[in-house]
Amino acid sequence: MSLPGLREAYAGRLIEDAQEMAPFLTDWRRQWSGAAIAVAQPRTTQEVAQLVGWCARTRTPVVPQGGNTGLSGGATPDPSGRALVLSLARLNKIRAVDTLNNTITVEAGVILQSLQEAARSAGRLFPLSLAAEGSCTIGGNLATNAGGTGVLRYGNARELCLGLEVVTAGGEIWDGLRGLRKDNTGLDLRDLYIGSEGVLGVITAAVLKLFPEPKGVSVAFIAIETVADALALLDLAQNRLGAALTGFEMISDLCLALVERHFETASTPLSSRAPWYVLAEVSDLISEAAAAAAMEGFLEAALDAGLAMDAVIAASSAQARALWALRENVSEAQGLEGKGIKHDIAVPISRIAAFVHEASAALAQRFPTARLGAFGHLGDGNLHFNVLPAEGDAGADLAGRIADVNDAVHSIVARHNGSISAEHGLGVLRRDEAARYKSPVERSLMRSVKTALDPNGLMNPGKGFA
Repeated sequence: MSLPGLREAYAGRLIEDAQEMAPFLTDWRRQWSGAAIAVAQPRTTQEVAQLVGWCARTRTPVVPQGGNTGLSGGATPDPSGRALVLSLARLNKIRAVDTLNNTITVEAGVILQSLQEAARSAGRLFPLSLAAEGSCTIGGNLATNAGGTGVLRYGNARELCLGLEVVTAGGEIWDGLRGLRKDNTGLDLRDLYIGSEGVLGVITAAVLKLFPEPKGVSVAFIAIETVADALALLDLAQNRLGAALTGFEMISDLCLALVERHFETASTPLSSRAPWYVLAEVSDLISEAAAAAAMEGFLEAALDAGLAMDAVIAASSAQARALWALRENVSEAQGLEGKGIKHDIAVPISRIAAFVHEASAALAQRFPTARLGAFGHLGDGNLHFNVLPAEGDAGADLAGRIADVNDAVHSIVARHNGSISAEHGLGVLRRDEAARYKSPVERSLMRSVKTALDPNGLMNPGKGFA
């Protein structure tokens, strides 16, 4: 397909060969595939502006893409072949580290793990952490308002960002890289672009918060009887540990068993099985001994109160990593078990036990052969409530019932004032369902923002709320 005037407007890397383009045209789950006129990989914000400006003039749709690790199809072009994929992978400089202001300024293509390492080398912590951190990029993290395992203490991507640089839908550059914690001089444009999934403009750089690096970390794996006990345990932990509680994850025994089945080095650290488990992490700014003492005191109180059936504390950093691996490998283990139906939901923390009970009963009644693989970030109310095929079935029994399963789960989420997409974004996967759960007023307001910032509807069309 011809690209009239693009080479005059933009001199950076442009991929037009079908074989080279292929990895950019399919999502990480290989659930969605599309086509594109080309894949552009600019190195500077000015080159991004040149590309988007050309797209605005020629009415060419733009699909921004970071590490292409999203789980909702939000960075995949549609099959029409009309769009330009704008890969930000080469826009990957760390521009500045300010340890006094506790900020780091990075470009959108910086890989999350590289950002974490840059912060660590400066004696600081960047706390956003998720399973794809070795390949996902900070621009995509911000565009989807990523969560991860540290939200309980540090907040999600939105809370970690102080300022943005954005290329607008018209190809202009907005420089909002001010790094201020207080700025009441008008509308907060930053918050419009964070979580917008690229439908308003292209995030090209960000100023992010840094934190003091903990001197000590203690990790425990705890057996519990019920989800209600897990919530009572969370309440106890928060009351005793306060901000030192930096992680509180819950997984079911089925999830643990699948990790043990599919990962040779994985095994339960406890002497007996339990229906549920909690992985708790405590961080301390003073010493390893202080973190360990805080964890030991918490677990002693939990056992005395009858909230914990058994528990083990990691005796080394290697053991701590092994405990975290039990949690972090759950998604991959479920994928290896067969094609399931995934739900990334959130409900108020106080309603989690009621939700799990109600949704589990509804699924057992309507889909008796399916298995429930529930796990997630209990401390912030976000559960991955996944429905798995019967043992030995690759997923055929669920293949034709996706809409019914989604309706069974999401209708209960709505009754509990929850969200059907907590941290993965809507993309294509949840776009239509989300429209059913938003009020007419909310949908109208979102459309008004989209129309104002992208009047020609060229930015990531068909994704998210757009």
